[in-house]
Amino acid sequence: MADMHDLTALEQAAAMARGELSSVDLVEHHLHRVAAIGDTVGAFVTVTPELAREAARAADAVPAESRGPLHGVPTAIKDLTLTAGVRTTFGSAAFVDFVPPVDADVVRFIKAAGLVSLGKTTTSELGCSLYSEGRVAPPARNPWQLAYTAGGSSGGAAAAVAAGLVPVAQGSDGGGSLRIPASLCGLVGYKPSRGLVSGGPLGSGAFGLPTSGPLGRTVTDVAALLDVMAVPVPGEPYLPPAAPPGGYLAAARRAEPGRLRIGRFTTPMLADEPVHPDCVAAVDRAAALLTAAGHEVVEVPAPLGPEAWPLFEVIWYVLALAPVPPQRESELLPLTRLLRARGAEVSAGALAATLGELQAQVRLGARRTAGCDLLLCPTLATPQAPVGWFTADGDPAADFDRQRRFSPYCAIFNVTGDPSVSLPLGTTTDGLPVGVLLTGRYGDDARLIAAAAQLENSSDQRDRHPAIWRAVDSANVNGDGVDRSPS
Repeated sequence: MADMHDLTALEQAAAMARGELSSVDLVEHHLHRVAAIGDTVGAFVTVTPELAREAARAADAVPAESRGPLHGVPTAIKDLTLTAGVRTTFGSAAFVDFVPPVDADVVRFIKAAGLVSLGKTTTSELGCSLYSEGRVAPPARNPWQLAYTAGGSSGGAAAAVAAGLVPVAQGSDGGGSLRIPASLCGLVGYKPSRGLVSGGPLGSGAFGLPTSGPLGRTVTDVAALLDVMAVPVPGEPYLPPAAPPGGYLAAARRAEPGRLRIGRFTTPMLADEPVHPDCVAAVDRAAALLTAAGHEVVEVPAPLGPEAWPLFEVIWYVLALAPVPPQRESELLPLTRLLRARGAEVSAGALAATLGELQAQVRLGARRTAGCDLLLCPTLATPQAPVGWFTADGDPAADFDRQRRFSPYCAIFNVTGDPSVSLPLGTTTDGLPVGVLLTGRYGDDARLIAAAAQLENSSDQRDRHPAIWRAVDSANVNGDGVDRSPS
């Protein structure tokens, strides 16, 4: 018999619509799981059980005819995202007591759609790294194998979804921060087109690199949460692409993108780095499934190469210069301090020149892949990494370079602003997830989602679960992630 967390987000909402479950039922069930194994996988910085119960009771009081597709479903908010009245640490000891007075726009939309947040998920400090190992919470661990990282900066969100603590979660992606954890944890992580999801009410747009997006177990769940997030807001710095008829959930359910020309490549873009055979094999498998679905898959050159890295890293240094109280700078992690020190050395003129050169590189890359509807490549150059692997040398410069070599694909599509999704299409030789990256044309999110759903439907990797999925309390889980609860 299925447990509540076995149901996808849409299935949970449908069970509520039929009167079989209530939001209170679902919230209590998932809060129990959070209490049991949340710290084991390092999913949450802050859990808000009383706020969640209050929101669940309010959700149950809404008439059925007024409910949307995800009404009453448990979720979680990344700890980089402002939440009024709820502690938001930005993954940093420097903000351990910070409580924002306002919600981010995406949080307002999530609340308005009737979803119920259980709390704030673990992230990297100021979103600066692709792993989530800081000083304000346990490290985000991969539920498939607890010795490995769940990634970052949306690592806690991925750990929560992959462990069955919530069915969907909000995250954000400035250089792969949704897609990297999705690949590591066997999930669907979606980075929308630039401007599709509001970054307000605070912040400048950060050169268009970061955006909020959804993380979930299935493409339809992710599309449903994208519909919730993608609400136009006046004053945003980028014009949002038009929504498709019926929304993104309808596009996912149809799963009919038309016949596509898909450009395949495996050459890393931000580093001259060997690609692990398991990552290449996942791309080969995706290409075979897409070909069998009637699409044309052709080899193309990578849009950009390692020559773009010096430009991207300048931008990343500057993005690390988020306001921090001067008296608390010493509480930042070594990597964050290094990035901020380098960012402080970048002049306004050098930044403007870097942005201009980077845009020139983007134009050249677009010409190299002209005529392709989608691009297919690995999400990562290496399938997994142990917790502590990036910081093992004690040298933040080596840490930063190791991250570049581990993830030389995702960040390019933050630069271009194109929609991009990581899908769980492969496994390592020992059964751990391996993602592939499918990227669409700017503003063509509906077609990308339809193609992702079609690919998911043809794969046997859909909605797989790690052994910890069956754990009922933390005493039943040991360090290898195997559930040893009584059967």
